[in-house]
Amino acid sequence: MKTIVVCSGGLDSVTLAHKVAREHSLYALISFDYGQRHKKELDFAADAARDLGVRHHVVDLTPVGALLTGSSLTNDDVAVPDGHYAEETMRITVVPNRNAIMMSVAFGAAASAGADAVAAAMHGGDHFIYPDCRPDFIDAFQKMQNHALDGVAKIRLYTPFINATKADIAAEAGRLGVPIDRTWSCYKGEEVHCGRCGTCVERREALELARVPDPTVYIDREYWKQARAEHAMRKMAENAPKV
Repeated sequence: MKTIVVCSGGLDSVTLAHKVAREHSLYALISFDYGQRHKKELDFAADAARDLGVRHHVVDLTPVGALLTGSSLTNDDVAVPDGHYAEETMRITVVPNRNAIMMSVAFGAAASAGADAVAAAMHGGDHFIYPDCRPDFIDAFQKMQNHALDGVAKIRLYTPFINATKADIAAEAGRLGVPIDRTWSCYKGEEVHCGRCGTCVERREALELARVPDPTVYIDREYWKQARAEHAMRKMAENAPKV
Protein backbone atom coordinates (compact mmCIF):
# COMPACT_ATOMS: atom_id res chain seq x y z
CA MET A 1 0.00 0.00 0.00
CA LYS A 2 1.83 3.08 -1.31
CA THR A 3 1.10 5.62 1.41
CA ILE A 4 1.55 9.32 2.15
CA VAL A 5 1.60 10.02 5.89
CA VAL A 6 0.27 13.30 7.27
CA CYS A 7 3.06 14.03 9.74
CA SER A 8 3.17 16.91 12.20
CA GLY A 9 6.43 15.80 13.77
CA GLY A 10 4.67 14.66 16.94
CA LEU A 11 4.92 11.31 18.68
CA ASP A 12 1.72 9.95 17.11
CA SER A 13 2.39 10.82 13.48
CA VAL A 14 6.09 9.93 13.57
CA THR A 15 5.18 6.56 15.08
CA LEU A 16 2.63 6.13 12.30
CA ALA A 17 5.28 6.94 9.69
CA HIS A 18 7.55 4.24 11.13
CA LYS A 19 4.63 1.80 11.22
CA VAL A 20 3.79 2.44 7.57
CA ALA A 21 7.45 2.11 6.59
CA ARG A 22 7.62 -1.23 8.38
CA GLU A 23 4.29 -2.70 7.30
CA HIS A 24 3.45 -1.04 3.97
CA SER A 25 5.20 1.18 1.41
CA LEU A 26 5.95 4.67 2.72
CA TYR A 27 5.98 7.09 -0.20
CA ALA A 28 6.33 10.50 1.49
CA LEU A 29 5.49 12.62 4.51
CA ILE A 30 3.35 15.72 4.16
CA SER A 31 3.24 18.48 6.79
CA PHE A 32 1.42 21.79 7.08
CA ASP A 33 2.47 25.25 8.20
CA TYR A 34 -0.79 26.89 9.26
CA GLY A 35 0.83 29.54 11.45
CA GLN A 36 0.91 27.34 14.54
CA ARG A 37 2.87 28.74 17.47
CA HIS A 38 4.70 25.39 17.75
CA LYS A 39 5.95 25.56 14.16
CA LYS A 40 9.19 23.92 15.22
CA GLU A 41 7.32 20.60 15.01
CA LEU A 42 7.93 20.78 11.25
CA ASP A 43 11.67 20.36 11.83
CA PHE A 44 10.96 17.09 13.61
CA ALA A 45 8.79 15.92 10.72
CA ALA A 46 11.71 16.69 8.41
CA ASP A 47 13.98 14.63 10.68
CA ALA A 48 11.56 11.70 10.45
CA ALA A 49 11.53 11.90 6.65
CA ARG A 50 15.33 11.85 6.57
CA ASP A 51 15.46 8.94 9.01
CA LEU A 52 13.02 6.97 6.86
CA GLY A 53 14.56 7.98 3.55
CA VAL A 54 11.49 9.57 1.95
CA ARG A 55 10.52 12.99 0.64
CA HIS A 56 9.03 15.58 2.96
CA HIS A 57 6.51 18.06 1.60
CA VAL A 58 5.63 21.16 3.64
CA VAL A 59 2.45 22.91 2.51
CA ASP A 60 2.13 26.61 3.34
CA LEU A 61 -1.35 27.18 4.77
CA THR A 62 -0.47 30.32 6.72
CA PRO A 63 -3.04 32.48 4.85
CA VAL A 64 -5.70 29.89 5.72
CA GLY A 65 -4.48 29.65 9.31
CA ALA A 66 -4.82 33.42 9.66
CA LEU A 67 -8.57 32.99 9.15
CA LEU A 68 -8.86 30.24 11.78
CA THR A 69 -8.74 32.54 14.77
CA GLY A 70 -9.64 31.92 18.40
CA SER A 71 -7.38 28.94 19.02
CA SER A 72 -4.40 29.09 21.35
CA LEU A 73 -2.41 27.34 18.61
CA THR A 74 -2.87 30.12 16.05
CA ASN A 75 -3.36 33.20 18.24
CA ASP A 76 -0.45 34.32 20.41
CA ASP A 77 -2.84 36.36 22.55
CA VAL A 78 -4.60 33.17 23.72
CA ALA A 79 -2.57 31.23 26.28
CA VAL A 80 -2.01 27.50 25.89
CA PRO A 81 -3.60 25.95 29.00
CA ASP A 82 -1.76 23.71 31.44
CA GLY A 83 -3.31 20.55 32.81
CA HIS A 84 -4.57 17.15 31.76
CA TYR A 85 -5.37 16.72 28.08
CA ALA A 86 -8.91 15.48 28.76
CA GLU A 87 -10.02 18.69 30.49
CA GLU A 88 -12.59 21.05 28.99
CA THR A 89 -9.97 23.80 29.07
CA MET A 90 -8.15 22.06 26.22
CA ARG A 91 -10.95 22.97 23.79
CA ILE A 92 -9.19 26.31 23.32
CA THR A 93 -6.59 24.35 21.31
CA VAL A 94 -9.16 23.42 18.64
CA VAL A 95 -8.33 24.85 15.19
CA PRO A 96 -11.63 24.72 13.26
CA ASN A 97 -11.68 22.20 10.41
CA ARG A 98 -7.90 21.76 10.56
CA ASN A 99 -7.80 18.05 9.78
CA ALA A 100 -10.42 18.28 7.04
CA ILE A 101 -8.40 20.99 5.31
CA MET A 102 -5.08 19.17 5.64
CA MET A 103 -6.37 15.79 4.57
CA SER A 104 -8.12 17.26 1.53
CA VAL A 105 -4.76 18.55 0.35
CA ALA A 106 -3.10 15.23 1.21
CA PHE A 107 -5.70 13.27 -0.79
CA GLY A 108 -5.12 15.48 -3.80
CA ALA A 109 -1.38 14.93 -3.50
CA ALA A 110 -1.88 11.18 -3.13
CA ALA A 111 -4.08 11.00 -6.22
CA SER A 112 -1.50 12.95 -8.23
CA ALA A 113 1.32 10.69 -7.00
CA GLY A 114 -0.52 7.48 -7.74
CA ALA A 115 -0.57 6.53 -4.06
CA ASP A 116 -3.02 4.07 -2.55
CA ALA A 117 -3.56 5.66 0.85
CA VAL A 118 -3.25 8.68 3.09
CA ALA A 119 -2.38 7.82 6.68
CA ALA A 120 -3.28 10.03 9.65
CA ALA A 121 -2.65 9.50 13.35
CA MET A 122 -5.93 10.43 15.05
CA HIS A 123 -6.43 8.36 18.19
CA GLY A 124 -9.03 7.61 20.82
CA GLY A 125 -7.77 10.24 23.23
CA ASP A 126 -8.55 12.97 20.70
CA HIS A 127 -12.25 12.13 20.38
CA PHE A 128 -13.31 14.10 23.43
CA ILE A 129 -11.86 17.40 22.25
CA TYR A 130 -11.49 17.32 18.47
CA PRO A 131 -14.56 16.59 16.29
CA ASP A 132 -12.36 15.99 13.22
CA CYS A 133 -10.56 13.14 14.99
CA ARG A 134 -13.62 10.95 15.62
CA PRO A 135 -14.54 7.71 13.82
CA ASP A 136 -17.73 9.25 12.39
CA PHE A 137 -15.68 12.02 10.82
CA ILE A 138 -13.19 9.53 9.38
CA ASP A 139 -16.00 7.51 7.79
CA ALA A 140 -17.69 10.62 6.39
CA PHE A 141 -14.41 12.02 5.05
CA GLN A 142 -13.66 8.75 3.27
CA LYS A 143 -17.09 8.81 1.63
CA MET A 144 -16.60 12.42 0.60
CA GLN A 145 -13.23 11.64 -0.98
CA ASN A 146 -14.69 8.64 -2.78
CA HIS A 147 -17.06 11.07 -4.48
CA ALA A 148 -14.43 13.78 -4.98
CA LEU A 149 -12.06 11.36 -6.72
CA ASP A 150 -14.65 9.21 -8.48
CA GLY A 151 -13.11 7.99 -11.73
CA VAL A 152 -9.79 9.65 -10.86
CA ALA A 153 -8.26 7.59 -8.05
CA LYS A 154 -9.12 5.27 -5.20
CA ILE A 155 -7.41 6.50 -2.05
CA ARG A 156 -7.89 4.87 1.34
CA LEU A 157 -7.81 6.88 4.55
CA TYR A 158 -5.64 4.74 6.83
CA THR A 159 -6.11 5.53 10.54
CA PRO A 160 -4.82 2.52 12.50
CA PHE A 161 -4.83 4.40 15.82
CA ILE A 162 -8.40 5.71 15.63
CA ASN A 163 -9.57 3.54 18.55
CA ALA A 164 -6.22 3.29 20.31
CA THR A 165 -5.11 5.12 23.42
CA LYS A 166 -2.09 7.38 23.57
CA ALA A 167 -0.39 4.70 25.70
CA ASP A 168 -1.04 2.18 22.90
CA ILE A 169 0.74 4.50 20.48
CA ALA A 170 3.62 4.95 22.93
CA ALA A 171 3.94 1.17 23.17
CA GLU A 172 3.97 0.95 19.38
CA ALA A 173 6.69 3.61 19.29
CA GLY A 174 8.75 1.45 21.63
CA ARG A 175 8.15 -1.65 19.51
CA LEU A 176 9.17 0.14 16.33
CA GLY A 177 12.22 1.81 17.85
CA VAL A 178 10.96 5.34 17.23
CA PRO A 179 13.46 7.93 18.52
CA ILE A 180 11.17 9.56 21.11
CA ASP A 181 13.37 12.61 21.64
CA ARG A 182 13.23 13.33 17.88
CA THR A 183 9.50 14.02 18.06
CA TRP A 184 7.80 17.25 19.17
CA SER A 185 4.52 17.48 21.10
CA CYS A 186 4.54 20.70 23.13
CA TYR A 187 2.00 23.30 21.99
CA LYS A 188 3.98 26.18 23.51
CA GLY A 189 6.84 25.80 21.04
CA GLU A 190 9.68 26.92 23.29
CA GLU A 191 13.25 25.61 23.15
CA VAL A 192 12.31 22.44 25.03
CA HIS A 193 9.02 20.77 25.99
CA CYS A 194 7.27 22.67 28.78
CA GLY A 195 5.98 19.53 30.52
CA ARG A 196 2.81 21.32 31.61
CA CYS A 197 0.55 21.83 28.59
CA GLY A 198 -2.02 19.20 27.72
CA THR A 199 0.06 17.55 25.02
CA CYS A 200 3.14 17.36 27.23
CA VAL A 201 1.10 15.86 30.08
CA GLU A 202 -0.51 13.35 27.70
CA ARG A 203 2.88 12.42 26.23
CA ARG A 204 4.54 11.91 29.62
CA GLU A 205 1.60 9.89 30.95
CA ALA A 206 1.41 7.67 27.84
CA LEU A 207 5.11 6.84 27.78
CA GLU A 208 5.03 6.10 31.50
CA LEU A 209 2.01 3.80 31.13
CA ALA A 210 3.64 2.04 28.18
CA ARG A 211 6.92 1.74 30.09
CA VAL A 212 8.81 3.26 27.19
CA PRO A 213 11.90 5.30 28.18
CA ASP A 214 11.44 9.02 27.55
CA PRO A 215 14.71 10.89 26.98
CA THR A 216 12.84 14.11 26.08
CA VAL A 217 13.95 17.22 27.95
CA TYR A 218 11.06 18.94 29.81
CA ILE A 219 11.09 22.16 31.81
CA ASP A 220 8.79 20.48 34.35
CA ARG A 221 9.22 16.74 33.98
CA GLU A 222 7.05 15.70 36.94
CA TYR A 223 4.03 17.99 36.57
CA TRP A 224 2.08 15.30 34.67
CA LYS A 225 1.57 13.39 37.93
CA GLN A 226 -0.11 16.38 39.57
CA ALA A 227 -2.24 17.03 36.48
CA ARG A 228 -3.31 13.39 36.32
CA ALA A 229 -4.22 13.32 40.01
CA GLU A 230 -6.23 16.55 39.79
CA HIS A 231 -8.08 15.24 36.74
CA ALA A 232 -8.94 12.01 38.56
CA MET A 233 -10.23 13.95 41.55
CA ARG A 234 -12.46 16.12 39.34
CA LYS A 235 -13.86 13.04 37.63
CA MET A 236 -14.62 11.44 40.98
CA ALA A 237 -16.42 14.58 42.12
CA GLU A 238 -18.44 14.72 38.90
CA ASN A 239 -19.48 11.09 39.22
CA ALA A 240 -20.23 11.17 42.94
CA PRO A 241 -23.90 10.54 43.84
CA LYS A 242 -25.86 13.71 44.39
CA VAL A 243 -27.34 14.02 47.88
